[in-house]
Amino acid sequence: MALLQKLERYFLQVPQGICSRFRMGFYILLGLRSGGQNRMEKSRCRRLSQIVMGKRNAFTQGAMLWPEDAAYNGIRIQIGDRNYFNRNIMIDACGYIVIGSNNMFGPDIYITDSNHRFGKDISPSAHPMQRGKVKIGNHCWIGAKAVILKDVELGDYCVVAAGAVVTKSFPAGSVIGGVPAKLIKASQ
Repeated sequence: MALLQKLERYFLQVPQGICSRFRMGFYILLGLRSGGQNRMEKSRCRRLSQIVMGKRNAFTQGAMLWPEDAAYNGIRIQIGDRNYFNRNIMIDACGYIVIGSNNMFGPDIYITDSNHRFGKDISPSAHPMQRGKVKIGNHCWIGAKAVILKDVELGDYCVVAAGAVVTKSFPAGSVIGGVPAKLIKASQ
């Protein structure tokens, strides 16, 4: 059994780690500001100069860091240290999204700081975006398939249930869930 584990590590884990290092180096050359020991497996980013991240973050495959595709001299996505982002997370920023440190994100999560305007007899694509911001504190746990929408602030140690759609802010230590998300348990 030990031999199989060594072979698995050699043929699966080591090549992914090497590719991740090359990807991070390439992204840094293109303008990403990044601390050390970050890992990005088969992830996509654009407008890299608008993204800042600390150290020791892990993005598994399918992650997308997606600032608005427009010239901008500031930061649209800021990520702290030691966060774990499971597969297929999308961080979609037209305004500003800030994520603290030591958070865990389940698979298939969508975080956005903007929304389409709409009106009678006018296509949503014809209106400018409503821009806002999103702030996620430290030590939060965001469950699988959660959606976090614009102008939401989650305090430290929040837990968001799987499948929740978060449309408003919650204080530190909150456990929230549902569509739209409601307080399930307050901090103690």
